[in-house]
Amino acid sequence: MNVVLSKTLVFISFMVIGVILKSKFSSKEETDGLKKIILNLALPATIFIALLEVKIDLTFLMLPLLALALNVIFFLVTPRFLDLIGIDKSSPVGRTSRMLLPSLAPGLSCFPFVLEFLGHDFLAKAAMADLGNKIFVLLILYLVALSWFRKNCEGFLKEESRKDKLWALVKKMLAEPVNLLMFAAIAFIMLGIHLNDFPVFLKDIIERLSYIMTPLVLLYIGLAVKLKKHQMGTIFSLLSFRAGLAMILGGLLVWLGNIEVDGDILLILAFSLSACSFWPFMHIAMVDAEENKLGMEKKTFDTNFAIAILAFSLPISVVFILFVLSSDKLFTNPVTIFITGFVLLLLAVLPVLLRRIKASSTYYMNMSKMLNIKELAEEKE
Repeated sequence: MNVVLSKTLVFISFMVIGVILKSKFSSKEETDGLKKIILNLALPATIFIALLEVKIDLTFLMLPLLALALNVIFFLVTPRFLDLIGIDKSSPVGRTSRMLLPSLAPGLSCFPFVLEFLGHDFLAKAAMADLGNKIFVLLILYLVALSWFRKNCEGFLKEESRKDKLWALVKKMLAEPVNLLMFAAIAFIMLGIHLNDFPVFLKDIIERLSYIMTPLVLLYIGLAVKLKKHQMGTIFSLLSFRAGLAMILGGLLVWLGNIEVDGDILLILAFSLSACSFWPFMHIAMVDAEENKLGMEKKTFDTNFAIAILAFSLPISVVFILFVLSSDKLFTNPVTIFITGFVLLLLAVLPVLLRRIKASSTYYMNMSKMLNIKELAEEKE
């Protein structure tokens, strides 16, 4: 347990170090330089390895489909929740939320704890389930980001050659290193070529580039995060909603699937509660970079809001996962799972309810003052 907690503290510490080093990065260009290293070196290498190391076990074939279904349900339900809390789903903040909330990062927030509490067999199941999540965050969300970027550009590029320019931008984005290596990895998989079949020196280069991915991303989040007081309540609501929905969907799967093995139940909950993934943020960052080159003021996404969500998502998810896995058999009962899920959903809408109550009380206080003033005026007459 100490080893797992120490790994988690390492991840969080990298973000804290990034916050501490903010004063050393005096310009936005310096921070953007770090982002370019991530996008053009570390991320492509990481995705390349992740795809080539996928081992499909036919006995677990339903697991990636279930994970993909979880992603899709999150993606479909998120806009409804945004409407409920008063966020325009087509605004930069709304689109950013719709990209990040359905994504999962089990490698950082779930796998270490599954290994510690449940063992290697359940870790293998989690890794297989992550295949469906990878398809969603790497391919589907990339296409979604590209579609939203194209629609946003249509209002900006008003010339007759708009279609040509849009197609040129799409081709340019597809030619990014991360996409080229992703397509190459898919081609290698179809040919039956895996990472171990590569020459040793080439395999070492790719692996060493991949090693720097997590530290650099966490440092970048610490450097770039700009917390605003008015965003805190929104982020709390979004992450509580995400966790509550994950618990309810997990409870439904346990109940409808008549799952009775304690380890399987805990695995479903821990995997569903994983932190938001960094990869959708990379799609957001690439779109933002293209829009900056075009000089577009109307952005497709809000990168600062994306970074803030990521900064809070990891520690909050770790706390939820630890609570579930360390509570013995408490969360193997569907009733307990449902109650926890509904409580989290209630917490998600609590800030909205408090704002509305405050607005109502202010309104009635103002009305009362106006009536009192009117009565005093009538008495004087």
